[in-house]
Amino acid sequence: MTDSLRAAHAHCQSLQDALSRLREHGLGQVAAWGRQLAAVLPVGGRLLAAGNGGSAAQAQHLTAELVGRYRDERPAYSAIALHTDTSSVTAIGNDYGFEELYARQVAAHGRPGDVLVLMSTSGRSANLLGAADTGRAAGLRVWALTGPRPNPLAASADEALCIGSDSTATVQEAHLVALHLMCEAFDAAAGHRPASAAAGAPWGSWGRGAA
Repeated sequence: MTDSLRAAHAHCQSLQDALSRLREHGLGQVAAWGRQLAAVLPVGGRLLAAGNGGSAAQAQHLTAELVGRYRDERPAYSAIALHTDTSSVTAIGNDYGFEELYARQVAAHGRPGDVLVLMSTSGRSANLLGAADTGRAAGLRVWALTGPRPNPLAASADEALCIGSDSTATVQEAHLVALHLMCEAFDAAAGHRPASAAAGAPWGSWGRGAA
């Protein structure tokens, strides 16, 4: 076996292990988040999402699933990825510094009862920690998706889903799975339930045995 093939096997094994832990301990959390979103977005609430680098791309992926659709046809819901407004991002970074990049946007767009999703593999990004503090002070529900505990962002959020892996790539890949599962749970709770779920799968087993 070549070194590159050995590395590929190790990468896949790392992801398999992380998803196994997510399945055992995290599905209840993800399903609960989907249900909470279904109580917020259809009545005019908003989801704000932020991250840096690859996590920014995943934040944008989440908002696209809500403004567009995840799988089945349904109404559009308000969701904003905070890094996508390049004029605001560059103005805030220039005038206030990178650490204020998201906090100021949360202050501008967030309202009590809205949801703020913050994604970080390290859980230590200063601009996300500032956003978490601003969001909680403004009455938003702050959810964090991070790498292993303990980390400052998980501690600053109202709730956190932490992927126990030392690999940044594995954490990001598991985060994407969690986001898709949250969208499935949201659609089901909001009444946009696919036929397979209406028949009892996979929702009948969600939450049992999950931490």
